[in-house]
Amino acid sequence: MSARAADILQLSTEQSASPCGTAFHSALAGFRGAAANPSPISVQSCWEWEAGTRHKMGNRSMRVLIVEDEEKMADALRHGLEADHYSVSVAHTGEEGFYLVSTEAYDLVILDWLLPGRDGIEVLTQLRQRGVSVPVLLLTAKDATEDRVRGLDAGADDYLVKPFAFPELLARTRALLRRGIAETTNRLTVADLEMDVAAHKVKRGGRDLALTAREFDLLEYLLRQPGRVVSREMLARDVWKESARYTPLDNVIDVHIARLRRKLDDQSDKTLLRTVRGVGFVLGEDGS
Repeated sequence: MSARAADILQLSTEQSASPCGTAFHSALAGFRGAAANPSPISVQSCWEWEAGTRHKMGNRSMRVLIVEDEEKMADALRHGLEADHYSVSVAHTGEEGFYLVSTEAYDLVILDWLLPGRDGIEVLTQLRQRGVSVPVLLLTAKDATEDRVRGLDAGADDYLVKPFAFPELLARTRALLRRGIAETTNRLTVADLEMDVAAHKVKRGGRDLALTAREFDLLEYLLRQPGRVVSREMLARDVWKESARYTPLDNVIDVHIARLRRKLDDQSDKTLLRTVRGVGFVLGEDGS
């Protein structure tokens, strides 16, 4: 284990206070060599410890991306968060993390500062410059005031210094996710396309559009990611709620996209909903 990893993992014994913290502690024990195969905790016990907290938005689990180059550390974080019912992805480089945030929909990013190549601050700065507003929790061993200021000014929503107690990371994660939900707007616009989520109404150029329930959900998903390519896999998982994809949905998705495109674009000069061949779909003005 590297000296840096050893320093990072001087974690507080407070993490044993929760089953989810125990999952993280067990994974770290494997990191230190105390247990080659840390035994999984009871998911149900972790769920009950949260006193009914359900980490979900609608019918889907909240999605968290961990960007951490220390693989065992990243695995420990993933293990603890998955035990707490988050859907977790992991990237080990800044480039990979930047790509995933740019192409996938996440509710929170846990971003290490000291990454090889493109570091966390560079990744964060470029994401904010591109208008990506996903909440970011910055992890770092840098604890000087000027470092905290730099991280927050770069666009971090919160800042956690290593070493840390895992229950604190969970608490900060919940707080950021609550804030993100509270700030989610009910009025979405792209060009002259407007959606009032609360009233369940859609207009294009002032003209009312009659959408089915599925078309409305599909359009809302696209409107919340303007200018970003959305794959069929993302739509199957987040709109159709079919994460396993046992039944191929590509044809179903294509039919709904075609119907939605006709309603959005047939009577307008500008096309907003476009197909990116071999990749997916994007909603936005040309060049957005």
